[in-house]
Amino acid sequence: MSKHFTRQPAFSARRRFIASACAIACAATGIAPAALAQSWPSKPITIIVPFTPGTGMDNLARTLSPRLAQRLGQPVIVDNKPGASGNIGTGIAASAAPDGHTLLVTANTFVTNASLFKNIPYDPVKSFVPVAPASVGALALAVNPSVPARNLQEFINLLKANPGKYSFSSPGNGTPQHLAMELFTINTGTQMLHVPYKGSAGAITDLLGGSVQAMVLPVHSALGHAKTGKLVLLGVAQEKRAAAAPAVPTFAEQGVKGAEVDLWYGVLAPAGTPPAVVSRLNTEINQILSQPDVREALDKQGMTATPGSADKLGNLIRTDAKRWADVIKRANITAD
Repeated sequence: MSKHFTRQPAFSARRRFIASACAIACAATGIAPAALAQSWPSKPITIIVPFTPGTGMDNLARTLSPRLAQRLGQPVIVDNKPGASGNIGTGIAASAAPDGHTLLVTANTFVTNASLFKNIPYDPVKSFVPVAPASVGALALAVNPSVPARNLQEFINLLKANPGKYSFSSPGNGTPQHLAMELFTINTGTQMLHVPYKGSAGAITDLLGGSVQAMVLPVHSALGHAKTGKLVLLGVAQEKRAAAAPAVPTFAEQGVKGAEVDLWYGVLAPAGTPPAVVSRLNTEINQILSQPDVREALDKQGMTATPGSADKLGNLIRTDAKRWADVIKRANITAD
């Protein structure tokens, strides 16, 4: 499948046309946008997931959808639109009418794709309005037990003494796992050989077999192997220790600053969606994410619920876009 996309100005033009038409209609009838939002939703809501069923964002969308439907009084349908590292489904969501009846559930790749691909059918900052942050998944640096290191500093010393000797696997070029390891090597001044795979299964299998020596992967994917001695967890790549692995120290605790990264998930809507609708969605999603059974369900999937403001998600998107653009440029990473 081709990895190149052409930005289509028609997307933004269409949104501007719809938004302008709505504004004109409101002015002509004397109906304020807030009043229109009160009649929302007037039909089923579609949550587009730009990846296949069974992925973290798909599980999140399917956790939210029945509860949103109950609260909003309309069916909420999850529609998987996979392909091209999420660009196809995200482009479809970007071109949807900004009336609150189409949402996007996505993850870090939403912003990293903008730097990995020459052309994509959306702008991560301009094409969408943030609705709510939803959850995060902790990442950990794991090594095969054959690697003579049992903490992060020992591993760094080993890499510096043997530049380029050790390799790490990832689910593919430009994936959050790949970028997290590249950020680690940049911040520690070390060198490793990247071995990309087509998905996590092969990457983890070869890590367990010793064909590659290290990998950054979700904590919940690594824990079972660590408990049986098949992997050694050297550190957690987030600000706080992971609840599922409280004994594993963070990167920062071991002297590696600025390499924190996790898998974040959020809910967005096409740019131009009425603020009152966004506010209502944010309130409902935050209340859902605060329910004990939802937190428990997400925890079993290796995610921690993170209810918060739309501005919080917006700031995260802008910060991540700049951060990963720098990492991708410095590491000379492409989507090929």
